[in-house]
Amino acid sequence: MKNNVKITRVKMGITQQQLSQRIGVTRQTIGLIEKGEYNPSLQLCVSIAKELNKTLDELFWEVE
Repeated sequence: MKNNVKITRVKMGITQQQLSQRIGVTRQTIGLIEKGEYNPSLQLCVSIAKELNKTLDELFWEVE
């Protein structure tokens, strides 16, 4: 799964640690999501999208 989490987070001036604390996961989890090495649950995707003021479509998409 590809995503724009890192680009959006950096543009907003938020660190991985700050984002992780706001949504209740570890900083390592955010790092893995940004690298595409962790497949987050739908609930986690929704939490990230809400925190970054983006839609799911804007942040996540599947590569065929």
